[in-house]
Amino acid sequence: MNSIATTNRTALITGASSGIGKATALAFAKAGINLALVGRSEDKLTAVAQAAIAVGVTAKIYVVDLAQIDRVAAQIATIAADFDNLDILINNAGMAYTGTVGETPLADWQRVIDLNLTSVFQCIQGILPQMRRQKSGVIVNISSIASKQVFPNWGIYSVSKFGLTALTQAVAGEERANGIRVTTICPGSVNTPLWDTDTVQADFDRSAMLTPEMVAEGILYAVLAPAGAVVEELTIVPSGGAF
Repeated sequence: MNSIATTNRTALITGASSGIGKATALAFAKAGINLALVGRSEDKLTAVAQAAIAVGVTAKIYVVDLAQIDRVAAQIATIAADFDNLDILINNAGMAYTGTVGETPLADWQRVIDLNLTSVFQCIQGILPQMRRQKSGVIVNISSIASKQVFPNWGIYSVSKFGLTALTQAVAGEERANGIRVTTICPGSVNTPLWDTDTVQADFDRSAMLTPEMVAEGILYAVLAPAGAVVEELTIVPSGGAF
């Protein structure tokens, strides 16, 4: 085992079964950060947990559907109660969606906003009481370059990510006095399974995109900032210039 664990920190990562969430879990494990892995697929979460445990950290899995937003805050609070020092929250779970604003059904609008924004709001509410008691914590919200620029046919997705930026800034201002640091990570296009979902109709060169591992390194960088500093926002884009 080659763990470089020097702290007893634990991170809760949503959407941890694949893509950026999985890559972040493995990067954290190599940095010696213990894990609470949240996602919908027990089998995939188990595989990630086993890989993390092999590095030398502890990892627990929690099967949670964050789309059930009325249950999220309580579920996250319950998970937090399993740990003495759950001091990192990575809000990574989300969905992509393409379609014009004029033709987007209300149900689709609500689905995107619920998962990309409201579930994050609920995860934060679920974790804040413990972080406040600890007088410390790091919350990282995974946003998108679409939170800075609206692209045609990505309007609803952009609305959810612009909202996430506002939520991040609001929580950062309110919780600074409690020792809680809040960060937004804004990646450009990342080669993840989101491009294969039925809510996305797009044809891009995925080989030119960021890899999940590249984004995970940025997330780890933000989390490992000294206690007296905060990375408020980090934008990561492919060096080749792909959206």
